[in-house]
Amino acid sequence: MSDYEFSADPGRVDRARVHGWLTELSYWAKGRDRAVTDAAFDGSRLFGLYEVGTGEQAAFCRVVTDGATFAWLADVFVDPDRRGAGLGQRLVAEVLAVLEPLRLRRVLLATADAQGLYAQHGFGALPDPERWMVRPSTPVASSATVD
Repeated sequence: MSDYEFSADPGRVDRARVHGWLTELSYWAKGRDRAVTDAAFDGSRLFGLYEVGTGEQAAFCRVVTDGATFAWLADVFVDPDRRGAGLGQRLVAEVLAVLEPLRLRRVLLATADAQGLYAQHGFGALPDPERWMVRPSTPVASSATVD
């Protein structure tokens, strides 16, 4: 694990590589347009694990936050060739350590298959799911001409 270093520097993120991971290999962002990925990155805090020596990106995640009350952990991804070495565990731990001083009320995430990973870091089911609502995405309305 010491062969990898954590960074919160958004300039280190290999955007092309991460975009490829997300759009080709993830279930949640498959086919996402590069402009959408870049916009999501630009509106988020970016984190990564990088191989010491080469600087090659090995893992990535982003956090959407107001920096005061909430954060949304998103796009957590470990290079498939490096899975099984604890990089996901380390990345989540390092990101949570960065967020801890903010004393956020909630850190949220959604996952279809990694509940065990996140449970080890204190995540659990929503305590009051009846309070939460979601608005599904809607097509962008055409701009109307106003007279």
